[in-house]
Amino acid sequence: MTAEPSGRRVLVTGASSGIGAATVRLLSQRGWSVIAMARREDRLKALEAETGCAIIVADVTSDSDVLRVRERVESSGGISALVNNAGGAIGIDPVDQADANDWDAMFDVNVLGVQRMIKALLPSLRKASAQLGVADIVSISSTAAFLSYEGGAGYTAAKAALHSALVGLRLELSGEPLRVVEIAPGMVKTDEFALNRFGGDAARTEALYDGVEAPLVAADVAEVVRYALESPAHVNLDLIQMKPVAQAAQHKLHRGPLAPKL
Repeated sequence: MTAEPSGRRVLVTGASSGIGAATVRLLSQRGWSVIAMARREDRLKALEAETGCAIIVADVTSDSDVLRVRERVESSGGISALVNNAGGAIGIDPVDQADANDWDAMFDVNVLGVQRMIKALLPSLRKASAQLGVADIVSISSTAAFLSYEGGAGYTAAKAALHSALVGLRLELSGEPLRVVEIAPGMVKTDEFALNRFGGDAARTEALYDGVEAPLVAADVAEVVRYALESPAHVNLDLIQMKPVAQAAQHKLHRGPLAPKL
């Protein structure tokens, strides 16, 4: 049986920009009832006006905010899918020079933020799975979870921890009609991710993508989220790694036109 979007409700974290906003747009177009959650109220209000989504201004790193989200969700009918998209990278310092506060912040949003949201909303997801036959926890990790690189150890460690937590969660939920999906993108060109990581250095951000033919964009990842959610109810896409064709691996990026070797 296909998991139809009709009558289904999803909450998307980190929805104010990038992959989160693109996911809200696409799922709204597909007929999902969408709750967009993020910290920036102005961005959320603009998304609400554009898509008709509901909005919650909240931070996944705040216990009190997450409790408020749970109460709002439960009082308004629950959800059948959770998309954990909020995350990010801070800095490019090597291990021996990194600020522990930056690492703490990365683990808080990328790992503990996901754990907080799952803990808070799992009861609602269980109720939905009893009614619909399936409910979903989709989390956006990164190919960085599987390969470390210089200057990125804090971020790669956080995403590796997220991957490990999701594997454990899938085992813990065995026997229930709950799907745990991990989507791990490689290079995605968004307005803010790299810019935030490089401390607002626009020139360095542009150089990252210079010469790369067709890096992924937020809408590409949103489409994979949609595909996972709307796959037949008995199908769990445990782990989807996605990269632009120009990126063979984290350390193997082709700059210049893609062309066959004839």
